[in-house]
Amino acid sequence: MRNKKSEGPAGIKGLVRPNVLALTPYDAKEIPCLVKLDANESPYARPVGPGILKAVKTNRYPDPLAIDVRRAFAKRMLPARTGMDWVLHGNGSDELIYNLICTFGGPVVYPTPTFSMYGKIAQALGVKSAGVPLAGDFEIDDAGMLRALAGGKTGIAFISRPNNPTGNSFSEEKILRIIGRAQGIVVVDEAYQPFSGKKSFLRHLGRHKNLAVLMTLSKVGFAALRVGFLAARPELIAEVNKVRLPFNVNSYSQAAAADALRNFGRLEGGIRKVVSERKRVFEALSRMKGVTPYPSDANFILFRVPLDPAKVYRLALKEGVLLRNLSPAVDGCLRVTIGTRKENSAFIESMKKMTSGGQAVKKSGTSGEKRVRK
Repeated sequence: MRNKKSEGPAGIKGLVRPNVLALTPYDAKEIPCLVKLDANESPYARPVGPGILKAVKTNRYPDPLAIDVRRAFAKRMLPARTGMDWVLHGNGSDELIYNLICTFGGPVVYPTPTFSMYGKIAQALGVKSAGVPLAGDFEIDDAGMLRALAGGKTGIAFISRPNNPTGNSFSEEKILRIIGRAQGIVVVDEAYQPFSGKKSFLRHLGRHKNLAVLMTLSKVGFAALRVGFLAARPELIAEVNKVRLPFNVNSYSQAAAADALRNFGRLEGGIRKVVSERKRVFEALSRMKGVTPYPSDANFILFRVPLDPAKVYRLALKEGVLLRNLSPAVDGCLRVTIGTRKENSAFIESMKKMTSGGQAVKKSGTSGEKRVRK
């Protein structure tokens, strides 16, 4: 007699951990458009010399310690009297955020709105997290952050500076207060720091055992590489390195990243163009009726519209311009990445049509006042 075939579990969802079941994936989509201004990428691609990539041996695993790229980062970015033992490499900053939470646990605390992966990774790992709303001027609530961290001898505060999506650089004094009083680790994420006139927190590493700084090449022309860096005192780096997966950054990315860091001057021209265009776009938005752009230290601008932001998004896309709709995370707002002059002009023209009455867009119930959704 044939045995009855086992039907297995009632459904896959019944096997999934509750924290993952409730998780919403990061919203990363490829949407066809003529002008892509939604993902905070650099508009300037930097080709890698063929000789560099030709030297990669595809039959061998990558250097597990990424010595060449870590040494190049330390020489280019770190203060004197430090070296590559102050640096850890990651498959983008996302992996390093994951590794930090794996190492130190929670609670994971961050201002809101900010980069969503801090909370998503904490949830994926089953670690408690708490978002602390920004003040009305988009400034960090240092007292609120410390309250959220209180009561535990561990925990991590993630602070994006400049902050995504608001674009501003939080007060250095307030961040240093958090670092000085927190019992756990404070991570300053400087993904957008190259576009800011503010100094990097790298110069504070020697004075604070619990400070770590995240940096990346993704915003300055090498998003395709997926190379991020964690800078901190060697004893912190050593602990995080324990949970790093072996061979986590591929050989092509290591070779290209090391070359980019050794020849960083090639990237600085593109950075200057973005900063210059950011000013032009900000001024153009400021002249549009009912539109409120917020000052930015990053390679993007957050702006409020007197219209339904979802419809503004759709109408801009009809014009071929892809933006990021931030509502309801930031009520009534969209975000535009700074592109080339031609791309930015296309964005400006599409906004002029909408705000001058050229497009029929239903007004939103959101007032012109700056309101952060809590």
